[in-house]
Amino acid sequence: MDHAENKQEVSQRTRSRKMLLDMIHIALFAAIIAVCSQIQLPLGPVPFTLQTLGVFVAAGLLGMKKGVLSVLIYVLLGAVGLPVYAGFSGGFSTLTGPTGGYIIGFLFTALAVGLMTQLLGQKIWVLAVSMVAGLALCYVFGTAWFLVVMNATGTGMDLATALSYCVIPFLIPDAAKIAVSTILVNRLGKILKLSR
Repeated sequence: MDHAENKQEVSQRTRSRKMLLDMIHIALFAAIIAVCSQIQLPLGPVPFTLQTLGVFVAAGLLGMKKGVLSVLIYVLLGAVGLPVYAGFSGGFSTLTGPTGGYIIGFLFTALAVGLMTQLLGQKIWVLAVSMVAGLALCYVFGTAWFLVVMNATGTGMDLATALSYCVIPFLIPDAAKIAVSTILVNRLGKILKLSR
């Protein structure tokens, strides 16, 4: 009986330790995404940032559930007013502004990366394809919301113009971010061995 109780106690401690580590990892990557958000170059109405790099790495290393949760915490922190979005911005008005669709799109980026790597493993090609798919989802949400906001303000913008602001200038920089993220996740995944 004592042996069984001792085994149960050890098992409970192991679960508690794992839960604590998971919470630390989720919070850490939410903070990393916030830091990446502040590294930016203004390119017209949509700035170039390293946010997607942070999202790619979080989802690639943490997996689907914890990766999405990490991004969700980042989004919620900004939504309640903490200056974690690009240019130290925050608040619900940023989410409803022209670039808010990208921030919501990060959740779907993390979902795509996490799900594909969960199903197919963390091979280099899987990481790269999952990040391309995640980025495409982010572009869709970002561009669609940009169009909605711009047309609501009477700008009368068409899809081609929106793409020239929201997608085309970012194709090469985002391809570079995918390359860097793929290598980071592949190498760090072998070293850190985070539970997914």
